Amino acid sequence: MINHSLSPPVGSMLLKVRLGDAQKFVRITEPNLTDFLDAAFAKFGVPPVTEGVKVIDSSGTEVDEDVFEDIVNDPSTGVLTIRYDTGSVSPVCSLERSLPQSPNTSDSQDTIILPVGPAEKRQRLDLEAKQLVKSVLESKPGGDRVVNEYNRTKALTDETRRKLVKILTADMIETHGTSPPRQVKEKYARGIVNLFPYLSDPFSKNGYEHYYDGESGTGYLAWRIKTVQRSSAKDRRASGEGPSGTEYAGGPTVNREFQHVPETTLTEEQCREAISVMKHSTDEEMVKRKMKLTFPHRRDLVVDPHQSSEILSIFPRFKDVKGLIEQDFILMFGEATSVKLLEKWPTTFKQKIIRECQKLPAVNEMKELLLAADPPEDNPEEDYELGWDSDLSSILLLLHLIPPTAQGRKRPGKVAASQAEKQLVVFKKAGTNLQEHLDSITSSTQPYLLAVGTKKNVIHQFFIILDKNAIPCRSTSSLGAFDELFKAHFVFGTSYNTVLHNMYVFIQTTVYNIDVAKVKESPRVDEIRARLLN
Repeated sequence: MINHSLSPPVGSMLLKVRLGDAQKFVRITEPNLTDFLDAAFAKFGVPPVTEGVKVIDSSGTEVDEDVFEDIVNDPSTGVLTIRYDTGSVSPVCSLERSLPQSPNTSDSQDTIILPVGPAEKRQRLDLEAKQLVKSVLESKPGGDRVVNEYNRTKALTDETRRKLVKILTADMIETHGTSPPRQVKEKYARGIVNLFPYLSDPFSKNGYEHYYDGESGTGYLAWRIKTVQRSSAKDRRASGEGPSGTEYAGGPTVNREFQHVPETTLTEEQCREAISVMKHSTDEEMVKRKMKLTFPHRRDLVVDPHQSSEILSIFPRFKDVKGLIEQDFILMFGEATSVKLLEKWPTTFKQKIIRECQKLPAVNEMKELLLAADPPEDNPEEDYELGWDSDLSSILLLLHLIPPTAQGRKRPGKVAASQAEKQLVVFKKAGTNLQEHLDSITSSTQPYLLAVGTKKNVIHQFFIILDKNAIPCRSTSSLGAFDELFKAHFVFGTSYNTVLHNMYVFIQTTVYNIDVAKVKESPRVDEIRARLLN
């Protein structure tokens, strides 16, 4: 980076120029951009730039060369930025006015070592990392395929991403051994998102944590290195987990401050009275009002591990008054957060998820979901009787894009996306005895949707099944019902189903923007978010 500090012109202009860590004084006789750049580059021994130079003022407006003298002599001028690309020199230069130089300042004051600022240091690290990854891909077999695919599609398929990771980890291990230092792994990860900016995760701190997260020791690069370590030392125990260096405080079970506190605070006696009145009242509007007043008390019970399982017994009106889950969720997060799924899924996520799934290896279950989610236009009368409707099919496609969380040696182990679907939504024919279904549940499970209708794409009623209780959904649409299912986790303080955990975390952070950077995300979640949002 070159910083030019200008003194007022007196015959000639003495300019203070910074290149990297060094600062030198450069004198020019004419206040024009060409003379200045020629003199500055000559002073530093850098070949002069002849093309692609742009001067930008602090408002982002390009400054023409013929008004350059007026700009640098204007006391109100702030910071001017010169952009160019020399290959070997950082492509950003800052032009900044300083206090006038004293008369005895001379060119002999040649070099001053300056401290490197955070922005400059980050820029230099980004450039070095980018050049590292670029050189590796240019020199290793298969690297050109990675670069060409990204240049063509601004993305990488899963297969190509795995190829990229293998190439870079092989180079890393070749240079630094099978246990590369953290800063080395971070440099390769940084280089990936700087060379391929559309692979950067906009929600993470640095954008590259899905390739390597130094705090937790996870990411695609870290996992590949562990695979190599296990292969080269078979007697070493394979833990599959990185060190836990980061504490996460996010998700549906966290005790949090809520957005809206009821204006009236009930005493303990008033709260007990309101709970008693609600249990037998036929006035649903009155029930909703009193449920809102008792919200703080209910939250205290939800976060108490000894009483949280009793919520539906203490507040049984959840089971017959529709809309109470939505009301509590709004009190927790506000209206703007509450509507995010219904607003953003059809416009931002649905079609992108369909397109990403079309790139995956085809399996029968996913083919059926793709047909149901996006029926062919040339056959609009086709009736996909065995499939769900378009919205729910697109949500289930997310389970193929973000596969079920593997449990390792724990039961149930690895679960296919088609099996995980049954833990998200269950279909029952209209006329099924609801109580018989509840009685058939043999173990306590996480909340799921029960869809009742004549066929999967014609549903009359959705229920949220939680602890052998059926909570009717207010919405009759599949997207609205899934919205209520997700919110039920937070309203009742229920953890996500372990098999569906990654999918729910994606919905939580990427769609609702809840607890961003406060909940642990798998690299796959970060990667899919980068694909969909970039």
